[in-house]
Order: sequence, then structure tokens, then C-alpha cells
Amino acid sequence: MKSVLYFGCPFSERAETEKLLGAADVAVVWADNVAYALVELQRRDMPVLIDLSRGAAALQIARDIRTHRAATLMFAVVDARRPDLTTDAVLAGMADVFARPLGGRRVANAIDRELKYEAHHNGIGNARGGRDGDDAGTAGAVDLYAHSPAMRDVMALVARAATMRAGVIIRGEDGTGRQVAARAIHAQQNGQPARFVAVDCAGHDGDELEAVLFGAPAAAGDAAARGLECVGRNGRLLDALGGTLYLQNVTEAPARVQTRLARLLRDREAVLAETREAVGFDVRPMAGVDSQFDAALHDGRVREELFKRLSVIRIDLPPLRSRREDIPALANYFVREICANLRVPPKMLARPALSLMSALPWRGNAVELKRMLEGVIEGSKDGPGIGLEDVLAFVRLDGGSVVFSSGGTLKQARARFERDYIAAVLEQHHGRMSEAARALGIQRTNLYRKMRTLRVTRDHKGRR
Repeated sequence: MKSVLYFGCPFSERAETEKLLGAADVAVVWADNVAYALVELQRRDMPVLIDLSRGAAALQIARDIRTHRAATLMFAVVDARRPDLTTDAVLAGMADVFARPLGGRRVANAIDRELKYEAHHNGIGNARGGRDGDDAGTAGAVDLYAHSPAMRDVMALVARAATMRAGVIIRGEDGTGRQVAARAIHAQQNGQPARFVAVDCAGHDGDELEAVLFGAPAAAGDAAARGLECVGRNGRLLDALGGTLYLQNVTEAPARVQTRLARLLRDREAVLAETREAVGFDVRPMAGVDSQFDAALHDGRVREELFKRLSVIRIDLPPLRSRREDIPALANYFVREICANLRVPPKMLARPALSLMSALPWRGNAVELKRMLEGVIEGSKDGPGIGLEDVLAFVRLDGGSVVFSSGGTLKQARARFERDYIAAVLEQHHGRMSEAARALGIQRTNLYRKMRTLRVTRDHKGRR
């Protein structure tokens, strides 16, 4: 069982928190002052959770612990109503940031992940074998970041779906984490760890996809006589028994494959091709789809019977630009993951860099954010951190023009950037001057002056 030292948890929440963490094999040592925390950490090294409900005072406690225990792994717990504390936690060097209500499995995953990253950095990491898209339990899963109101609604649906074995359709733009959401549901299900099998229907032609899934031709002989589908031991469907089958791009599956899948999910029984024995087919189906799915359903490219089996629960994932409060913690996660893979020390993100990333549109969503950070870190392996200039070299402020477009003097280029950057931060904070000034790291009066000089306007509805 893992142990964590939890600093500053309200007394009213401790019993429930201890229960949630205990269910994930995480034991809690409570601490309410720095001296006691340091004594406990001297006795045995363990990760630290720091509740940031006290704001700046709690961050000072984190710095005090860091002064005496530089290598201690530290995580932050924030109230979902204070997403600004997420950025402060990342800047304070927290390995990850958890929003209330605290999930035990979420904490356990993060501790395991950080220990793995440390092993990679020390050169002792192991590559995990197995087929792509196939794992047991929660191995390899990426956590959903839910500091934003939009994602808290998603997490409520994820928790509801985890209590059922019904089909789930997860809809969202490319890069929004459809498979991550499916894995989150899979990981929260009760019972023993089971396989999560992912199949991309667009990655195979019709005959090949049928073979990959079923490992056997359509029902024949006594299977047909019993009205059951035939599955082979080498098919991914059999791999998923007792677990989850996740279908990506299901609209690309041929009609005959969809028909066979629908029949199998309806009957929940099949005939094993090698022995002709009947086997129970307990598989939970999920499908990741994009915004064109409804049109495909209307056009008949998705079989109605299959849709019925998949769509008992429907989850719509918001794009990253609609959940900007999640970007600091997500960026921090990606930075630590990329640094671990490159076997370089984790880099610190500077406030201006985080502010810029939080203001950008990210039309490619989390995938685009990660790709950008990969470029930044590859280009600055020896640098201590990631600053505004590092990010600027790899991003656009809008969908078309590059931040530093060619032409004009250096002074003109700087003014263009400042104008676009301030406008983007103001949009992010809905025109609220105090919050925008804090994100930009300048005084509110200075922000007003710059806006007048650069002719930046804002929506009157956001004024205060």
C-alpha cells in the first residue's frame, strides 16, 4: 500500500477522503503544521498532498517543505471554484493538481506515473509489451483533467457510466481525449482489472477489420443453426471478454461488420470457432466519434441496431478552448511526460508561458498542445524551464497568421505581438481587467495604458 502525507485537509472531509484513498490502496498520514510534516518525512519518504484552500499561505507551506526536502514529490489539491490556484500550483513545482472531489484512483495513478517517470530519468524504465490499444486495469491510462465547469459535467457522466455495463458513445473533436475518457470509465468500474481493447475501424479495410475483430468468418454450421455469431481465439473481441471494447471511427466499419457486432452485443453469446462451444460474451462496448457522427447515422452509414447497443450513455467532450482552466495542469502533465521520455529533468513552466498557452485556440485540442510542447522541449533540452519566448517559436495566436509575421521593424513586430497577446488574454478572462492583468504579470493601470497605446478594445459586458 502506498502512503501519502496530506497537509491541510479540512477536518470535515478527512473521513471520506481517507475512505476514497484507501479504496485505491493509498494510506493517509495527516499533517497540519510544517514541523510535524518534516518529522514524518524524515522518518519515511512519501509523496505530499497539499490542500491549497488557504491560497498563498498554503503555497508558502509548500515552499517551506521544498526548502528542507527538495526531492519530495508534491501534489496540490484545489477547489474547483478556484481554477486560478491551478496555475499557482504548477508554478510552485507541483507534480500534478487534483480538483475536489478527490479521487483515490486519480491520486494512485499520478504517484505511479511520477515514480515511473523518475525511473525513466534514471535510465531503468521498462517498455511495456503487448498489442497497441490493449492493457489491463489502469496501466498506461492518462487522467482526465477536470478543473473547468465543462469537464466537471463530463466527470459526473463518467462516474455514472462506470456504475453500468451499458454501451457508451463519446463524442468530441479530434484530440479532445475520447479514448482517455473511455479508459477513465473502464478504470473506475468495480471488480478485478480487465482488458481495455481499442480498435480503429478506419485503420483496416473491410475484410481485414472483420478478421481483426472476429478472428473467424461469419457464422456457419452449428453456429448459424443456433443463430449465434462465430468468434475465433485470435480475434480482438475475444481478447475483450470481461472488459471493454473501444471502437474508434466506427462509421468507417462496413455494414456487414456492424451487423455482426450488433448481433453479438444483442445476444451476449457466441460460438468459439476452434471448439464450436458456446461462450458467454460479456464485453462492454464504447465508441469514440466526431461531430459528423449524427450525419452518418442519418445517412445510414451507422446501423441502427449497433447504434442502439452503443448509445445507452452519451458523453460530449468539450474542445480545449472551452475548458481553458484545465490547460495549466494538462500542460504540466505533458511537460513531465515528455521530459521523462527524453530522460531530462522536468522543466518548470513560467507564468507568461502558461498565460499564453491558456489563451490560444488549440484547434487541434490536447494533441496540438502536446505536439507544441514536444517541439519546445526538444529544442531546449538544456534549459532550466519553458518561458514565453520558447512557446512563441512554436505557436500561432490565431488560426492563420504567425505570431511574428514578416515585415516591419523589430519595434513594430513587438507591438503586433503585444496587441495580439493582450487581446487573447482579455478574451480568455472575458474582459475582466483584474484577472487579465494578473495573468499578464502587470498592474491593472499599466494594462489600461498599454491598451490605449496599442488600441486594444474589449467587450463592455466583461468590464468591472
